[in-house]
Amino acid sequence: MNTGAPNTGAPVGDSAAASFHDEWARLLEAGHGVAVHPGILGRLVSRTAALLHRAQQEDPFESALAAEAGALLVDAHFTDPVVLAQAVELLHEHPVADERGPALCGAFAAGWAAALRERTLREQEAIRLAADTARQEVERALRASETRFRALFESAAIGIGIGDVEGNILAVNRALQEIFGARPEDLQGHKVNELVHPEDTPGVWEAYEELITGKRDYLQFDKPYYRRDGEVVWTHLTVSLIRDDEGRPQYQVAMLEDITDRYRLQERLRHQATHDPLTGLPNRVAFFERLEKLFEEPEPGARFGLCYVDLDGFKVVNDSLGHETGDLLLAAVAARLESVLTPLGHMVARLGGDEFVVLLENCRGEQEAVAAAKTVLAALAKPVLIGDHRLAVGASIGVLERRVATTTPSAAVRAADLTLYRAKEAGRGRWTLFDPKENARAVSRYAVSVRMPAALDRGEFFIDYQPLCSLEDNSLVAVEALVRWRHPQLGVLGPEEFIATAEETGLIMPLGRWVLEQACGQAADWVRRFGSAAPQLNVNLAVRQARNAGLVGDIDRILRSTGLDPAKLQLEITESTVVGPEDEALKALHAVVDMGVSLAVDDFGTGWSNLAYLRDLPVSGLKIAGSFVGDLHDPTKDTHLGWRIVSGLVSLAHTLGLTVTAEGVESGADADRLRLMGCDWAQGWHFGRPARPAEIARRISEAGLSK
Repeated sequence: MNTGAPNTGAPVGDSAAASFHDEWARLLEAGHGVAVHPGILGRLVSRTAALLHRAQQEDPFESALAAEAGALLVDAHFTDPVVLAQAVELLHEHPVADERGPALCGAFAAGWAAALRERTLREQEAIRLAADTARQEVERALRASETRFRALFESAAIGIGIGDVEGNILAVNRALQEIFGARPEDLQGHKVNELVHPEDTPGVWEAYEELITGKRDYLQFDKPYYRRDGEVVWTHLTVSLIRDDEGRPQYQVAMLEDITDRYRLQERLRHQATHDPLTGLPNRVAFFERLEKLFEEPEPGARFGLCYVDLDGFKVVNDSLGHETGDLLLAAVAARLESVLTPLGHMVARLGGDEFVVLLENCRGEQEAVAAAKTVLAALAKPVLIGDHRLAVGASIGVLERRVATTTPSAAVRAADLTLYRAKEAGRGRWTLFDPKENARAVSRYAVSVRMPAALDRGEFFIDYQPLCSLEDNSLVAVEALVRWRHPQLGVLGPEEFIATAEETGLIMPLGRWVLEQACGQAADWVRRFGSAAPQLNVNLAVRQARNAGLVGDIDRILRSTGLDPAKLQLEITESTVVGPEDEALKALHAVVDMGVSLAVDDFGTGWSNLAYLRDLPVSGLKIAGSFVGDLHDPTKDTHLGWRIVSGLVSLAHTLGLTVTAEGVESGADADRLRLMGCDWAQGWHFGRPARPAEIARRISEAGLSK
């Protein structure tokens, strides 16, 4: 084995000494020598082997040399008794030892033991000195720490109090005394749990119990306290638990920062954020916070009510008397509502504009909600005096009363809002109670309006055609294009279910152009296939379309692109399309007629237009509203008077040189009577329901074959 130790200690040529040297090197290397630098280990091996060899060779025997070898090993940290035992065994058994082996072993062991004892004594003394020095340092540090703590405790800007785990207050600093406006004796010796306040944060005392029992190490809360003078001080409280060496709770340290000014500022800011600056009422944010809180953990069967209030005619006040007067009116209305509803425990909030809402928590039923609505109307019954003006103000109210578990905050507000609009439609100045069926229909209309913009691009619309027949010979003379919507969720919808929504949202413009393009294209195809036997095409024109500046250009472009003869197209308009001889829409209609397209007045008799306007319109036809014919079969109405009205309308139209078409004809008897009155055309289920283009083509073909 190559240990890296030079073999200088053994006489050259002495094989026994060389053998001992090698075995001695292996022994030391195994006894933690691997952790010693090879050069150092080599020198140790050579030095100790040489000493042992000399001790064995000297005469008389030199035990001091062997003892020195043992001491050298201890100095090199070979202090393991196992190493000593192995060394003694090697010295005893190796031939180099001969008869002096026992003495050599004893001297070596004695030197090793003496060196080890001396080393141990030195280490113990060093430890004692270090411990004594450390104790003195700790004592000095403790005194310094106590001095610093006392200085910090007394001069700290935040209040500090120390107590035991029984809740006894042991010490308080000057800042804490100032926060409470108290002397030390006013606090020391008292219990922590005496410092309760009605506005304590929920859970603060539960957390405190967990702290003093060791279940938590600290807590933080914003907590109010009563000062000695009775005022309230708000603090940011931090309480920490101090444990003993075994981890048992021993003390509690509370640190309090006075945040009264900051708290009051936050309260002012929060009030500004949650209250309407004009009326002082809670605003939309505060209302929804309060409403949503009702839904967090409601009691079984809990109910609530909403009165959604909108002032009637407020826009007139703003427009005529100015916004300043309008603001004063809103403030006066808010004061009236608050004065009569807040004492009843109801929340009144302003949502924006002239909209208010009343929230009834723990409502006892519809009667209480309706009573609140009546209270609102009664409060606004008397005029409001604003400056020199006595302003009459009314309101429409949507009333909702529900179980909390049956709805959500947003759904409830939407339902109350929709109910409000029903109240306005019913005549204003009244309350209307929520109706689930009406609400469902309103929601469906909303769903229709949301999907409608994309429905045209998705090809969900299609057109059916209803026959218009001559009462003279029942022949097919025209067809009315009726748009349908194949809604993916609601099924096929008729125009009465979405046209009004399209007009309100402005979507009637692209939809109306699409209907014109598709219907004119279909009519042109029938003309190419059947020639003069092809029927006239009637297309409804919405009011928005008639008033649109691009109407004439759209019709001209569509007729050119489809190739349809203008004489084959008749546009149907309502009485409300033109409101006077100076109306811009009238000019556009004259331009359309100049192109060769004819016009007819649809649903005549349902509006309140001045009949003189009918003389000014460039129309060639008039369609009597189907409600007139339908009323002829109502047993509650005077049918003789009804027929006289229809006869009068027919005579009026003929006097103006117009073709008359009766809508809603459902029986042959009605058709015969209309024919005798001189009515020209008719449409209704008696003459055929709206049909697909293929069915109309079949009827045209059959009519041609029968001639």
